[in-house]
Amino acid sequence: MKKSVIGFFLLFILFTTYLPNIDFNKNFNLSIKNIKVEDNFIIEDKQIIQRLRFLLQENLFFLNYQEIKNSLKNEPFIDSFSIKKIYPDTLILTIKEKIPIAILQKKREKFYISDKGDLLEFKDIKIYKDLPTVLGNRKEFYTLYKNLRRIEFPIEKIKSFYYFEAGRWDLVMTENKVIKLPIKNYMFSLKNYLISTNDNSFNNYKIYDYRVKDQLILN
Repeated sequence: MKKSVIGFFLLFILFTTYLPNIDFNKNFNLSIKNIKVEDNFIIEDKQIIQRLRFLLQENLFFLNYQEIKNSLKNEPFIDSFSIKKIYPDTLILTIKEKIPIAILQKKREKFYISDKGDLLEFKDIKIYKDLPTVLGNRKEFYTLYKNLRRIEFPIEKIKSFYYFEAGRWDLVMTENKVIKLPIKNYMFSLKNYLISTNDNSFNNYKIYDYRVKDQLILN
């Protein structure tokens, strides 16, 4: 009985301390051979894959997320991304892109303004060809844009935004109506305009001038 207990103890020590000499990289081929990109509409696949070529032949299991993040941070249209590993050799990158909401015209240059208020490089993108044009201050526009969203103003019906140095905006609508907003308390004017659009007696007016306090001048 004593010998069997000692034998069991020796076997226990042997199996709990034995480390097999296995090279996982050699015996399990987890080198990245394929990089796939999903949900990108603005940035081309090859543009992203080119930035991540350093990952090819790297071990998929020991992937360094921070290295990928650092490589993609200079892509202005990328808002965020997620990674999926498909063993043994494929990496799938799902991209969330920033969404252009307007085209900023600065002298002879054009830029996109994103839904986060960022300034983005302009390029011809078919799905964004009908975005409104902004002539003026980007930060002031983004504040106005958020306020328009807050009251559910039909932004898709705005053709252009004109900012004046005095600190006020003109909105040109797709039906060629012009809304002249005051410098202060323009939210009241916007709400008033929304009400007037439901009244047929306002249909023939093209200019809604709210610049004078507590007045609406129609033309």
